[in-house]
Amino acid sequence: MKKRSLGGSIAAAPHVVWSIMFIVAPLLFVIYYAFTTSDGTLTFENISALSMYQDIFITSVEMSVIATFCCFLIAYPLAYFMARASERKKRVYMVLLMLPMWTNLLIRTYSMMAILDDGGFLNTLLLTLDMAPVHIIGTKGAVIFGMVYDFFPYMTLPIYTVISKIDNRLIEASYDLGCNNLQMITRVILPLSKSGIISGITMVFVPSISTFYISQKLGGGTFELIGDTIERQFQTPTTYNIGAAISLVMMILILISLAIMNRFSDAETSGRIG
Repeated sequence: MKKRSLGGSIAAAPHVVWSIMFIVAPLLFVIYYAFTTSDGTLTFENISALSMYQDIFITSVEMSVIATFCCFLIAYPLAYFMARASERKKRVYMVLLMLPMWTNLLIRTYSMMAILDDGGFLNTLLLTLDMAPVHIIGTKGAVIFGMVYDFFPYMTLPIYTVISKIDNRLIEASYDLGCNNLQMITRVILPLSKSGIISGITMVFVPSISTFYISQKLGGGTFELIGDTIERQFQTPTTYNIGAAISLVMMILILISLAIMNRFSDAETSGRIG
């Protein structure tokens, strides 16, 4: 037993060192800078100064919620369709879903700029069809579209995984008890896929609210999100502390989201109604 314990400790050592260096230590640095001034004096002014960024916080949350909701509306029917398909079709659909993720986020965002720009593919097509061009880049709609495009698989995969594990006998029983297709989905599939929905919402909302590259490129610099503000603050040494305070608030939001996800994951009722 001692040999096994020693072997396990040795095997876990690299992970522990990695976690301390690149997870725990950065978090401690953020907390330190959030509650100190540039000369190291303890202060709460950085936290109180966050009221200046209230509008940015609200805008970021609003756009993240909209993007997450749009992802859910598209992902849930797709996940259900994939889960009920044959094994061969499942593999094909999975490859098509994951294919964009094999490309770097920067390249995907630039491709969206090439499509949505005033002189891009979309407006060129509209002009060819004798239709009026539309201005998309530099609007909130473009940023939300970019969030949905980039984070859509994060919503689909957890829901697909949960639905695919649901016992078919429960679906058959619902039909035997008089449910139609809509009632079967709302009374059987939807409750049993609750954990996947919560996981998907968390996995989309967290990167959406903290993104900065998508908003910079597709937003055209016309407005800022929380991620943009944090990046700007950390570009100047004199504003590190404000950036750390904003980052601390973001960390708290992320931890709350993860706690909610873990709560529903622990209570997962795959294959059961309860």
